[in-house]
Amino acid sequence: MWLAESERRGVMFWIKAEALMKILLAEDDLKMAEYLCAGLSEHGHSVDHVTDGRDALSYCLYHDCDIAIVDRMMPGMDGLSVVKALRAAHKELPVLFLTAMSEVDDRVEGLSAGGDDYLIKPFHFSELLARIKAITRRKHDTEDTNSLDVHDLHLDLLSRTASRQGKLIKLQSKEFALLEVLMRNAGHVITRTMLLERVWNFNFEPNTSVVETHMSRLRSKIDKPFDTPLIHTIRNTGYSIHGPR
Repeated sequence: MWLAESERRGVMFWIKAEALMKILLAEDDLKMAEYLCAGLSEHGHSVDHVTDGRDALSYCLYHDCDIAIVDRMMPGMDGLSVVKALRAAHKELPVLFLTAMSEVDDRVEGLSAGGDDYLIKPFHFSELLARIKAITRRKHDTEDTNSLDVHDLHLDLLSRTASRQGKLIKLQSKEFALLEVLMRNAGHVITRTMLLERVWNFNFEPNTSVVETHMSRLRSKIDKPFDTPLIHTIRNTGYSIHGPR
């Protein structure tokens, strides 16, 4: 199955960034929001959109995402108040402000409230992508990246070992690499082509069942001995790893 051109662009960005992101877009300008959602989705990201500041705050408090893109001026609750409330709740989610307010004092106010960056409208989409990548890279650089966890599955990147419910799982090198890609992008759909690119370094889609074969072996070790399956097939699309929903 060949990918559509938009999906191919998503694959290429994913290879460079090495991780898909779940993004909240809080923007009440529907034309702007449609443009941004389409562009971010084409680059492989999962985007949820809200138009009200109160909905943005509720989403960030009760859902997981990698970054929030927040308009300064929104109905219900302005973006500045949203971020202040998040920081008061000790929520360290990276936030990028979008705004037409271009004065230096406005930018200082946004950053002082807890924003990580400030992008003034109008802007080039490529600059937005670069800002998102820089913000999330800074966040990841400050986190402990020696291990990954999904539900009760633990992956130790230093010892190259996996365990579930405290039980050691022996993995071959490609199985470990496959699992690492899935866990680094937990909750997101990873296409077969993405896995071929990342795990086997194929820059085209050969007629091979290598992904399916290794995925079957991985499932027999990760899921079969346990009650809750973590690796899920997304029909006609790819695979995703996540706990119960």
